[in-house]
Amino acid sequence: MSVHRARFLSAVATAWLTGVALPAHAEGNMPQFDVRNPLLLAQVIWGAIIFVGMYVAFTRIGLPQVAAVLAAREQTIGGDLEQARIAKEKADRAVAELNEARRVAYAEAQTILSAAAQKAKDAAAARAEEVNAKLDQQLADSEKQIAAARARAMSALREAAADTADMLVTRLAGRAADPQAVRAAVGDALAARGLAV
Repeated sequence: MSVHRARFLSAVATAWLTGVALPAHAEGNMPQFDVRNPLLLAQVIWGAIIFVGMYVAFTRIGLPQVAAVLAAREQTIGGDLEQARIAKEKADRAVAELNEARRVAYAEAQTILSAAAQKAKDAAAARAEEVNAKLDQQLADSEKQIAAARARAMSALREAAADTADMLVTRLAGRAADPQAVRAAVGDALAARGLAV
């Protein structure tokens, strides 16, 4: 496009716009609200086209993507909460089972220890009655036999208690216990009950 032609078109457009806008000024109205002005109609049409285009773009493209992201986030959060609830229920059940197993194991250990101690006491009492019925010259030998029998019974009781405690610790803790520590704990427990050798 030549410079002269551009200047000519610019002058025509300026003259036309000036001629259109002058009557609005002459009447005292604002030119942007003059309904006879063809520029106002073009601006309204283009504004409507842009508004409809943006509305369609938002409702067809933007908002569905936002809704999909929100739905995916809600689903993820819901899934995470459900997994956390299930994990908590499993943990609560495991703790309850562990407590019940500990209670049962303790009761069984107490029963075993009581039965073994009672059995040892019964055997010692029967042996003592038998010894008392014997002659006076065999009294010293009988007392030694009773002491030896009691020592064997207590040794067997210590071994049985240590094996039982080792088995319970292994089951409850899920790993093998230290045999020295188990035997020391059983010895302390027997000593506390007056059953130590």
